[in-house]
Amino acid sequence: MKKILLTLVAGTLLASTAQAHNFEDAKDAIQYRQSGFSLIAYNFGDMGAMMKGKKPFDAETFAMRAKNVAALSHIPFEGFIDGSDKGDTEALAKVWQDKADFDAKMKTFQENAAILATVAQKGDQAEIKQAFMDTGKSCKGCHDVYKKD
Repeated sequence: MKKILLTLVAGTLLASTAQAHNFEDAKDAIQYRQSGFSLIAYNFGDMGAMMKGKKPFDAETFAMRAKNVAALSHIPFEGFIDGSDKGDTEALAKVWQDKADFDAKMKTFQENAAILATVAQKGDQAEIKQAFMDTGKSCKGCHDVYKKD
């Protein structure tokens, strides 16, 4: 499972570099960003289960998931192109109306995810918990303003 996920992440990163903002239409951009967010949610959810004690804490798996989230944090945001506020999306039009704030929140999420990945490598659970909470808050901070309920 780990190899498959890491291969998927690596392939996604390479593909996103080659195809940055090269979407055929808004539908493709929406699908792209939703796929990225799904992978982030899967990895973050697994870490959350460990943080809540719903599954045993495994430092190696947690560090891998944190590293994945940090890498994936850059993926969805390529898909927020003009016109992709229409269609099968939960993104509110406010993303494009207040792009500077959205971009700032995105950057905060990416920075927090990078910190979480670094902290997770050390294995200090108190430090991990704080970094995990900070990353979660940055997710929620964007969702509260820019995503439909």
